[in-house]
Amino acid sequence: MKLTTLALAAAAALSVASFAHAAKPEAPKGVKNIVLVHGAFADGSGWQRVYNRLTKDGYKVSIVQQPTITFADDVAFTKRVIVRQDGPVVLVGHSYGGAVISEAGTDPKVERLVYIAAFAPEAGESVLSLTSNPAPGAPVPPIVPSKDGFLGLDPAKFAASFAADLPKEDAEFMAASQVPWGLEAAGGKVTVPAWKSKPSWYLVANDDRMIPPPVQQMMAKRAGATVVEASGSHAIYVSQPDVVAKIIEQAANAKK
Repeated sequence: MKLTTLALAAAAALSVASFAHAAKPEAPKGVKNIVLVHGAFADGSGWQRVYNRLTKDGYKVSIVQQPTITFADDVAFTKRVIVRQDGPVVLVGHSYGGAVISEAGTDPKVERLVYIAAFAPEAGESVLSLTSNPAPGAPVPPIVPSKDGFLGLDPAKFAASFAADLPKEDAEFMAASQVPWGLEAAGGKVTVPAWKSKPSWYLVANDDRMIPPPVQQMMAKRAGATVVEASGSHAIYVSQPDVVAKIIEQAANAKK
């Protein structure tokens, strides 16, 4: 009786071990290292749902927590994360993070770029210069300048402009936890855009009220990016993580 019990226990243990082994995702066949760069008024925690999906599919995902005080520092923070990767990198940026990856993406380890409702500046351009002359009728972000050289979004208007497709409580939390954006970061100029030498992908958020969709399409076309459009607010990386993860994986698996 005891031998039978032991045999059954051993078989059950082997079965559980086999299931755990089978459940482990296969290593991606393309670029496996993904580096995510957040934009202004937010931090890296907004990438959590995208992170969960990518890691579930076997990718190694790193998130840059740049301070958004100066452009040079944000690029340096991003490059520190890139250099730690053990192979080629897909570099992803949201919003202002697109300017950061355009500058940092010239690193030799970076093979592909992905812009998520992001700025993709030309040489000599900054986010500030790209937004200084909005098109007639375009929504104007509720940016509130401070007296000490930082920018913020009016908390009462944050949800409508930045996160209209998120649950009310999530949008309110993002508004309450927003990170001040330094004028030196907003005005930082890109020198040599990485998209000129590396393939790029661009996710246009069709309901964006921070960066008008036509402006996103203009920058994507100028960069020669593969374009995907989806319904979503400026916070599409939070509200539509499956869509965002999918375009990142497309970039990772694309043939050279």
